[in-house]
Amino acid sequence: MNLLSTPRDRCAFPVQPAVSFEFFPPGTPQLQQKLWQALERLAPLAPRFVSVTYGAGGSTRERTHATVVAIERQLGLRPAAHLTCVGASRDEIAVIARRYWQAGVRHIVALRGDPPEGEGRFAPHPQGYARASELVAGLKQIADFEISVAAHPETHPDAVSAQADLDNLKRKQDAGAARGITQFFFDVEVFLRFRDRAAKAGVHMPLVPGILPVTNFNQVKKFAARCGASVPASLAHHFEGLDADPETRMLVAAHLAGEQCRRLQSEDVQEFHFYTLNRAELTRAICHLLGIRAAPSAGASRAASRT
Repeated sequence: MNLLSTPRDRCAFPVQPAVSFEFFPPGTPQLQQKLWQALERLAPLAPRFVSVTYGAGGSTRERTHATVVAIERQLGLRPAAHLTCVGASRDEIAVIARRYWQAGVRHIVALRGDPPEGEGRFAPHPQGYARASELVAGLKQIADFEISVAAHPETHPDAVSAQADLDNLKRKQDAGAARGITQFFFDVEVFLRFRDRAAKAGVHMPLVPGILPVTNFNQVKKFAARCGASVPASLAHHFEGLDADPETRMLVAAHLAGEQCRRLQSEDVQEFHFYTLNRAELTRAICHLLGIRAAPSAGASRAASRT
């Protein structure tokens, strides 16, 4: 069934869903300004947390740290810092984690991580963590972090089997993870089947759907190829002929992602994690469709605090 399948119950949903937003650390002053504009636009929606990614091989380590701390101090939001096993010893990761704790950051997204560009398959640091479950356990020994981990509805590309991938997810849960945030997907049935299989495998922590609004269909196809996510033919059909029509593309994207979330709501999903790509408008529109409204005075009070 594709993402536009009719939900079992089309009535209004009485429960406002919880949301979280993911951003990546900017590499230039111009991108820094764009990120901050997106954060300020989405902050009034009162996200449960906002996460900041970590580049392959730890390439954005300091920018991630600076962005996370600034979000906590200047916007008063709850930041979650991505931390990976790649390119760092256990001692180095411990130093990073303690810096976060001392800065007031209590939430970590613990990931195995991707190898640096051109290095092929993941290889652990000789004195580092070999997998995310070990990283979770190590972080829990340092401080009582709230830890989110990755979950893969369509199986991680490096996993030997779907069952092995589920077993790995359970190890992360047993090591202390509080929730799994899924890789993006477009077919709602993919998530529902995954949720059922995870429950049978003993995974009882919340599994939060990762939602990727389609701003650029060709870019999404590349993302999907790297992470093993399927792209339904219906999605390609909806974006056909819109490469040079960004306004229509945004309207279609908002409608499709909104329908995806509403279908998930009809299946008792009440939390969503949005991959924003550092853009606010599309994510804000989807949240509006889901009944999430900005607090009227939130933006004004933050502006006043900076004057």
